[in-house]
Amino acid sequence: MMSVSAFEEGGVRGFLHRPETAGGPGLVLTHGAGGNCRAPLLVAAAEAFTEAELTVLRCDLPFRQRRPTGPPSPSGAAADRAGLREAAAALRRIIAGPICLGGQSYGGRQATMLAAEESGAADALLLFSYPLHPPGKPERLRTEHFPCLKVPALFVQGTVDPFGSVDELRAAVGLIPAPTRIIAIDGAGHDLKRGRFDLAAVATALLALIGS
Repeated sequence: MMSVSAFEEGGVRGFLHRPETAGGPGLVLTHGAGGNCRAPLLVAAAEAFTEAELTVLRCDLPFRQRRPTGPPSPSGAAADRAGLREAAAALRRIIAGPICLGGQSYGGRQATMLAAEESGAADALLLFSYPLHPPGKPERLRTEHFPCLKVPALFVQGTVDPFGSVDELRAAVGLIPAPTRIIAIDGAGHDLKRGRFDLAAVATALLALIGS
């Protein structure tokens, strides 16, 4: 039987979703700049991925642990990446399979930056609503680290996301020297319909990337 329990270990705070069958891959899942690990998209994704027999740790980044509301500070980004590293290490102590890092918007961006900085940080990446650029400022691309990504990456992007169109994302992922895939969610904005789409298909795509 699948289970969900509160998780607290060291500096990691969140919820652990365990599948009926243990031994498969694991996923650390984090939130955007304005949310927390209880965001509807993350809850729905964790449930769908657990159904696909991944162990999922959805957790609050350090900036959210420090205060319940408000955006992250650029000066705290390194600490948030350290929190992701610690969460991945905690999950590695629970399972023996591959570990994926993922998140929505800011959380996903920090996951890509950690993976670019440290080659062994993750075996794959899952990016919901990657914030390719600030709304209305397509010239300010957040892709300078993409050439350093050496692990497969799955991007799930809404077709009306103001932080980056699907076409812009297709051009950007060409910088990544590893397998990538983009799943476009028709009519979705930055919140990706709060998880009301076929997340089972996303789980299947991620598992295929892990095996690539």
